[in-house]
Amino acid sequence: MEQSFKKITVLGGGTGTFVVLSGLKKYPIDLAAIVTMMDSGGSTGRLRDQLEVLPPGDLRQCLVALSEAPALWRKLFLYRFENGDLQGHNFGNIFLSALEKVSDNYDEVIEMASYVLKTKGQVFPVTYNKTNLCAEYESGAVIKGEGNIDEDNKEKSRIKRAFLEPDVEPCEQSVKRLQESDVIIISPGDLYTSIIPILLVKGIKETIQQSKAKIIYILNLMTKSGQTTGYTALDHIYDLTYYLGKTPDTVIVNNGEIPQNILQWYQSHNERLVKNDLFKSGFKGNIIEEDVVDSSKYIESKADVLTRSILRHSIEKLTLKLFDLIQKYA
Repeated sequence: MEQSFKKITVLGGGTGTFVVLSGLKKYPIDLAAIVTMMDSGGSTGRLRDQLEVLPPGDLRQCLVALSEAPALWRKLFLYRFENGDLQGHNFGNIFLSALEKVSDNYDEVIEMASYVLKTKGQVFPVTYNKTNLCAEYESGAVIKGEGNIDEDNKEKSRIKRAFLEPDVEPCEQSVKRLQESDVIIISPGDLYTSIIPILLVKGIKETIQQSKAKIIYILNLMTKSGQTTGYTALDHIYDLTYYLGKTPDTVIVNNGEIPQNILQWYQSHNERLVKNDLFKSGFKGNIIEEDVVDSSKYIESKADVLTRSILRHSIEKLTLKLFDLIQKYA
């Protein structure tokens, strides 16, 4: 008899989702990711504008995280050119964009990339339609484009409303996967540019509301300037719950020590440690405080044209806690 594994679905994009998928792929579960497709900054944004392709960056990160191909292939898909006409571009992004140009549909793109990278698990774009993320702030300012919201955003007031322009339909596979999931993990990542864009796609919020899946939210380590300036843990939960349509069952909060030099780097970018005020707030969900931080500093590449976070969740520490929860929930 064929063994039936529990369906674990990770929502997000970028480094946080990469960390979660990289660890969980080692376990006997049916693993999938549903990925934001609104990125408009960096290499992804340039390819999107110049070639009129779907943004490949977050999709690439998830595919590489799930890859069991030889290390050289994974290094190749993560390689970023440091000079010349391709400076700042990521090879994997170019590869996926070229695949889109020669394929009949985007399913074929993912199928071929998954074959090359020998992925253990599935990756689903939340939508195949082109759209832009927009944010309306309490100040009255409206910023359009994920890249503009994410990078060098000086707006200090809170986001009043996030929306897509235009509204788009969801990928059918994403909806089906959410309906069948036993556990949904919301990965760490910028709340308004990695997580909430997924929830803004038509039908996604409603599908999650109707789902019986347990929801685990991995809280960010630091605030994000222009998105969650001054946010506490409760502020994150409040905004997430609004767009998600339900409260997470479990929140994982880091209580590990972060080196002072890293905290100072964030302070210079107007970003702070996320204060855990959930115990005093009356939050009804399960609160797990654990040391899940990777205290080593991320070294920026000469090819980086964007300011990238230098702090990460630890793959090993986070995965142990997640799999423990999965066993209890699923």
